[in-house]
Amino acid sequence: MQTENAPLPLGYSAVPPGKLATVVTCLEMLAPPPARGPRTVDPSLGLEHWQSPDVESYRQIYRAVGEDWMWVSRLEMTDEKLAAILNDPLVEIYVATDSGRPIGLMELDFRQPDECELVFFGLVKDAIGKGAGRFLMNHAIDKAWAKAIRRFWVHTCHFDSPEALPFYQRSGFRPYCLMVEVHDDPRLNGLAPKTASPHVPIIEA
Repeated sequence: MQTENAPLPLGYSAVPPGKLATVVTCLEMLAPPPARGPRTVDPSLGLEHWQSPDVESYRQIYRAVGEDWMWVSRLEMTDEKLAAILNDPLVEIYVATDSGRPIGLMELDFRQPDECELVFFGLVKDAIGKGAGRFLMNHAIDKAWAKAIRRFWVHTCHFDSPEALPFYQRSGFRPYCLMVEVHDDPRLNGLAPKTASPHVPIIEA
């Protein structure tokens, strides 16, 4: 993620019709969190390492997890650019499963020296609140800190589930930066259906 040094002006700033603006919170973890004791895991839950997945399979789980939370960056990419990320050996992609059914996505990016970004993390709607999120996060933390890193970080925004930010904080991440991101509304250019993210209003030109 790129950051800008110029501060926003105080007060309201108009967002053009057809665009979306979201407040992004960046969080980081500078050391592994303390052990939580024995972990009780639902035996139906599993984790699959997707090594070099094809673009369509990846986008399918990406949409299933992120459509309601305005995940769009990987939908905007060309197939070639996305494939280059998916095939990079420093990018690790995992899918959580429940009795073999894909229910979650976790993506770890080690391309920056000494750090890992939790680029994407989430579950399909009917898997939320059943322990799968903690199961997936425990694996994310273990796999990130198994490498020689100094920082593990993630970002979330106010389009995300209201449970996301407190969940990351309970997991050991600490907020360190706020940003505002403006981008095209994907429901107006065909990248997402009009029914996606119903909690985000559509302002058409």
